[in-house]
Amino acid sequence: MTKRTWGAVLVVGSLAALSAGAAGSPEKGAAKSAVCAACHGATGNSVNPEWPSLAGLGADYIVAQLNNFKDGKRNNPVMMPNAMTLSADDMADLGAYFDSQRNTGLEADPATAEAGQKLFRAGDKARGIPACMACHGPAARGNEAAKFPALRGQHSVYTVKQLQDYASGARNTGPNNIMQTIAKKMTAEDMRNVASYLQGIR
Repeated sequence: MTKRTWGAVLVVGSLAALSAGAAGSPEKGAAKSAVCAACHGATGNSVNPEWPSLAGLGADYIVAQLNNFKDGKRNNPVMMPNAMTLSADDMADLGAYFDSQRNTGLEADPATAEAGQKLFRAGDKARGIPACMACHGPAARGNEAAKFPALRGQHSVYTVKQLQDYASGARNTGPNNIMQTIAKKMTAEDMRNVASYLQGIR
């Protein structure tokens, strides 16, 4: 093996070790999750439609949102003070724990889910609305590497509220503001329909 090859192996190995070290522990997260469980459920399946289910949401996404609350980039009077007490390790452990849980799913409204499925899978080219699954995956399981959350089984009430907040500018998604751009093109019916469909995905 050449020196250059050995160098590449060492770099890749070091990066892998750093990545592994940064990963949270589901076991430690379970022990730290009592406060979270009060709103989000012990297994991350919330019973209140206004509070999101965290089960299977994506560890990196959960960590990113906790940091947003802690840094004041995302405004929520309940989450902001809770996030302030968390260390980077706490966030990683909580993200790993809730991501390891199974989203038990809910029921879709059959009167609106079909229209929601169409928008999720095909978008609306005439109005410049891309298919939701382009970022969130065909089964709405999200994209962990890109920090795009899983949407399946999420409360429709919560999903509609987030879409409304994106449309109004109350919530942002970072430098490219992709969700604000999309949400502003959606009608109230669009939001209701796609949220209903997502709620029913198992």
